[in-house]
Amino acid sequence: MSAPAPAPSAPRASSAGRRLALAIPYVWLLLFFLLPFLIVLKISLSEGTLGAPPYLPLLGRDADGAWRLTLSFAGWSHLLDDDLYRDALIGSLRIAAVSTVLCLLLGYPMAYGIARARGTRRTILLMLVVLPFWTSFLIRVYAWTGILRTNGVLNALLLWLGLIDRPLAILNTDVAVYIGIVYSYLPFMILPLYAALERLDDTLLEAAADLGCRPWQAFLRVTLPLSLPGVIAGSMLVFIPAVGEFVIPELLGGPDTLMIGKVLWTEFAANNDWPLAAALAAALLVVLVLPILLFQHVRRREEGA
Repeated sequence: MSAPAPAPSAPRASSAGRRLALAIPYVWLLLFFLLPFLIVLKISLSEGTLGAPPYLPLLGRDADGAWRLTLSFAGWSHLLDDDLYRDALIGSLRIAAVSTVLCLLLGYPMAYGIARARGTRRTILLMLVVLPFWTSFLIRVYAWTGILRTNGVLNALLLWLGLIDRPLAILNTDVAVYIGIVYSYLPFMILPLYAALERLDDTLLEAAADLGCRPWQAFLRVTLPLSLPGVIAGSMLVFIPAVGEFVIPELLGGPDTLMIGKVLWTEFAANNDWPLAAALAAALLVVLVLPILLFQHVRRREEGA
C-alpha cells in the first residue's frame, strides 16, 4: 500500500506571503524614517566643531585609549533659550494651519463637484487637478513671483478692472506665502476628499430627503460626517509638509516671514551649526508626530468601543 500524499503547502506559502507583505512597510519605515531620525538625533547630541563634518562623534577614544561616550546638549539648550526658534515654530504652525483651512474651504466644494460629476466630465476634472504635478514644483512656485510682483499680472488685471487705483504690495509678504502654499497643496486636499465623497451612498441622501431633511441639513447630518476621514487625511497631507516648507517662503515671503524651513537652512548651510539644526529638526518632528499618534490612538479606542 502506497504512503499517503503530503498535504499541500499552499496555506503555508500563503502565510509566508502575507508576512512578507506586512514586513515590507515596516522595513521601509525602518530604513527611511526611523534610521534617518536616529542619525539626526545623534547629530543633535554631538558637540559642534570646525571641520567636516562639523560635529564630533559621540563615541571616541580619550587620551588613555579608552572608549568614552560624549553627549552634548548645547544645541537643545540653545534651542530652548533663544526666542527665534520658538517664534519660527509658532509662525510655521500658524501659516500651516491657516493654509490648511483655506485649502479645505476651497477643496471641499471642488471635490464634491468632481464626485457628483459623471463619465468623461469627472475624468477631465480629475485630470485638471493632477495636471500641475506635470510641471516642476520649483518652476510653479517661481512663476508666482511674476504674478504677484508690483508690476505683475495680478496687479495689472486689478488695475485694468478698476478695483484698485495703485499696485498692491503682495510679493514678499505672508499673503504671498499663503497663496503659494494653497496653490501648491490644494490637490493634496482635493484627492482624499474626492475619494471619501465618491464612495458616499446616494440612497442615504434620498432617505434623508424622504424624512424631511432639507439639502443643507442632509449635507450637515449625512455628507459631512461620512466625509470626515477624507477631511482628516487631506488636512494632514497639507498641514505636515506646509510646516516645514522652505521653497515657498524663500521665494514668495519677505524677511519678516519666519518659518522653520528657512531657519533650518540657515543653521545647516550658513551657520554650519549642525547639532543645533539637528535638534531643531528633531523637535519639529516630535511636534508633528505626537498629535498624529494621539489621534490614531483615540480612533482605535473609538472603533473598539
